[in-house]
Amino acid sequence: MPIAVRPGARIPQLKLALWLGAAAAVAAIALLPYILVTMPERFVALPMPLWAVALMQVVQTGVICGLLAWAGLHLGARHGLGAPWLHAWIYQTPAPTVRPHWLFAVMLGIATAALISAIDSTVLPSSSLGSTGAWGMAWRGAMASFYGGIAEEIDCRLFLVSLIVWLLAYPRRGSAQPWMFIVAIAFAALLFGMGHLPAMFAMGMSHTVLAMGCIVLLNALVGAVCGGLYWKLGLEHAMLAHFSADIVLHVFMPLLQGGR
Repeated sequence: MPIAVRPGARIPQLKLALWLGAAAAVAAIALLPYILVTMPERFVALPMPLWAVALMQVVQTGVICGLLAWAGLHLGARHGLGAPWLHAWIYQTPAPTVRPHWLFAVMLGIATAALISAIDSTVLPSSSLGSTGAWGMAWRGAMASFYGGIAEEIDCRLFLVSLIVWLLAYPRRGSAQPWMFIVAIAFAALLFGMGHLPAMFAMGMSHTVLAMGCIVLLNALVGAVCGGLYWKLGLEHAMLAHFSADIVLHVFMPLLQGGR
């Protein structure tokens, strides 16, 4: 059963949403060094200074993620979806009685990333580290991993999964069935996978059907794993698994590739 989350503010969970939005803004700052190296063409001939563009991006990320977090918390509360441990910490309420499984989330994220790396190496060509080098990509990848673990989980799990479950349950007067969670997780995972295509194209990925299909499905695998954790254990476990997977993919894999 999903972990029930009790609203803990006059405007339900607004304070928690603001904290999540602020965390997403910080993650957007951490993402910048990675984007500057992997997608430099995005910053060519900018109409304003780079610092101004970066500031706008950070503010935009914080505002959007904060609003999506509030909506997701509001929509998901009646279905046991949310961030129970963060909720307990921010509102000083009792922690969930269900035992957390932090190590399980970490190991599941690592195992998912290992599977993705094995499939990726057999289907897609290896990406070049360029002049940045293995260590340069590794520390940038480590910083970028916070964006995946925080902002992307807010958007795709906390908001999108909660929204789809709420929409599916609405005709039944708010009574959600297990199949609704499964459909929501799968649909959100596919959208999450498709959302990676523009960035991969900007990094020079081939436009072939095989390459695009692999990117969508491999990222959807991460989305499905994180969605299952969000459903059963809460947003925090999904965030931790996503962050762990990104550390493997964006830190250890560049180091391994550079050592060959």
